[in-house]
Parts: sequence; C-alpha cells; structure tokens
Amino acid sequence: MISSISAERFLDFRKPIPQIHINTNLNLTEMERKPDNSLEVGFVLTISYNPSVAQINLKGLAFVIGDKAEIDKAYQDYEDKKPPPPIVLQSVSNITLTESILIAKTLNIPPPVPLPQVTETKQPESKTSGKDYTA
Repeated sequence: MISSISAERFLDFRKPIPQIHINTNLNLTEMERKPDNSLEVGFVLTISYNPSVAQINLKGLAFVIGDKAEIDKAYQDYEDKKPPPPIVLQSVSNITLTESILIAKTLNIPPPVPLPQVTETKQPESKTSGKDYTA
C-alpha cells in the first residue's frame, strides 16, 4: 500500500529530455510483526534523474504473509540488522517500480527501468545467380 507519492518534473515540457542517468534507491525502513504471523514492512523508493530532470518518491507499507518459520526468520534477521530476504525486497521493488513507471508516463519523462529494445535483423543476402558452388 502506497501512502505517499511525490513526483515533479523540473524540465520544461517543451524542451527535449537530454541524455540521462537514473538512480533508483529502495529502502526498507521498518518491520513490524503482526499477531496473525504476518509482517508489515515500511519502504521508501526514491528515483532521481541526472541531470536533474525529475524526481519521484514513494512511501508506504508492504504486507508480507507466508510460512510461520519464514516470517519468524525474516523478522529475526531484521532484529539482527541483517539484509531482508530477497523475496521481500523483490516483491516491494516490483510493486513500487510498476507504480513509478505510471507516474513517469504522466510526467512525460523516461521510465525508471529500461524498456526492451527492438533490434533490426538483417535479411540474408540473396545470391545473384541460381548456381551455388562449394568446395
């Protein structure tokens, strides 16, 4: 659940977007164990463009449910100041990056994740004569 969205385009809409570098930073800020053996994980996503074309900030909570042993281990790792489990980090980043792509579209700025590139394939050269010689 996203509780706060802040996004701003700094460059005039009439100017073309220059060559940019995009920095994405996802922080899990807190973790709270719930009575139903789930976790509530706070997060902050900051996306900045360099040169300073735009900035996007998202804050919110992710709700993690799963096997009791996995939840207990994730919470204990948090208490021990260890990195979060990859599945938690991946889940939060999937949701927040999807939202940030929609926000980037609204602001008419490049999306914070690279889009697939379509490459042109070369057609094989056709032979001028109908004869094929091999040695």
